Amino acid sequence: MAVDLLLGLQWGDEGKGKIVDVLTKKYNIIARFQGGPNAGHTLEFDGIKHVLRTIPSGIFHKESINVIGNGVVIDPVVFVKELEALDPFNIDYISTLIISRKAHLILPTHRLLDAASEALKGKAKIGSTLKGIGPTYMDKTGRNGIRVGDLELETFKQKYRALADKHVAMIRFYDVEIQYDLDEMEVEFFDAIKKLKELTFIDSEEYLNQAMKSGKTILAEGAQGSLLDIDFGTYPFVTSSNTTAAGACTGLGVAPKKINEVYGIFKAYTTRVGSGPFPTELFDKVGEKMAKVGREFGAVTGRERRCGWLDLVALKYTCEINGVTQLMMMKSDVLSGFKNLKICTAYNYKGEVIRHLPYNIEEENVSPIYTTFKCWKEDLTKMTDVSQLPSELNEYIDFLEKELEIPIKIVSVGPDRKQTIHR
Repeated sequence: MAVDLLLGLQWGDEGKGKIVDVLTKKYNIIARFQGGPNAGHTLEFDGIKHVLRTIPSGIFHKESINVIGNGVVIDPVVFVKELEALDPFNIDYISTLIISRKAHLILPTHRLLDAASEALKGKAKIGSTLKGIGPTYMDKTGRNGIRVGDLELETFKQKYRALADKHVAMIRFYDVEIQYDLDEMEVEFFDAIKKLKELTFIDSEEYLNQAMKSGKTILAEGAQGSLLDIDFGTYPFVTSSNTTAAGACTGLGVAPKKINEVYGIFKAYTTRVGSGPFPTELFDKVGEKMAKVGREFGAVTGRERRCGWLDLVALKYTCEINGVTQLMMMKSDVLSGFKNLKICTAYNYKGEVIRHLPYNIEEENVSPIYTTFKCWKEDLTKMTDVSQLPSELNEYIDFLEKELEIPIKIVSVGPDRKQTIHR
């Protein structure tokens, strides 16, 4: 068997959690391959809204095994709170949730370093979620990190102390004003470690490759979005991991030839959280309406998302670098009732019309060129079949399929798992 891959094609917040939840019944194993508690995957079903940060989105399905891969960074404190939030649902996560020994741990001092670094940048800050993600990946690539497997070693506390002390010295060097009580943070951290150690730790690459050999079906779940990829995103306003398809291989230990379907998730419009360029961003009442109707607030941060028209130039780019085989369009219902709709089909880049994503898309270099479409007036949220979709929406979809040369197989018409139309 091979691994199917699901990832976001914009700046995150595309609705990956919902789609994983919808698709989980087809898979034996759901595996997260990168990111950490900066992710917020929202699931809605049976009148319940639940936000997952590190735990894979298949956790609510009793039959599925959920794997946290080696490419993920784990904050034990946040992670334990996630587990506690599952308790009312009587989920046997001790049996269904397993963690790679090679996943790195976020220490309390990583969070402090994150805050100190952002404070030092002042107005030039990148909009970090301050979850310690960046400093943790820096320690990983600097070969200083602490991994889940270290929890099984007698030398863990010594390793922790050495790294934490190094971080404290770095924070002092930054010489910025941040308030913290490390002793208190460490008590909470080590309490969380005890809970974390109740779960099963695995050599995940061996586990997943053996699962494939035995015929198990696997869905790899990405976090954030492709335009936040450390290599291919809008650098430096990106996350610290590879959010693209390649990240699934390195974040799970799966060979490229083992990747089968690549499901690409995108919104019918575009959003972004935090700083960074956004060519199609709207600053008018249309953008305000998108944000209000779409409930565009970060699931983890609570920050208001910036909204704009669909950027087809950027979408083509992310489809290309990921090798997307199927598309899923989210939040179609949000666009109901607009006067008209626009899609950015090209850029005016330094006086030249281009149709690819250039090195720099800052507003002084790029302005969007739009194609206008009629909008549908119907309320999509009660629709259950593709035959019910209004003609204007079908025209919108047909145009995208033609331009992208990839079929749109799912259209989401609301946040609940039932509000999903298969084409």
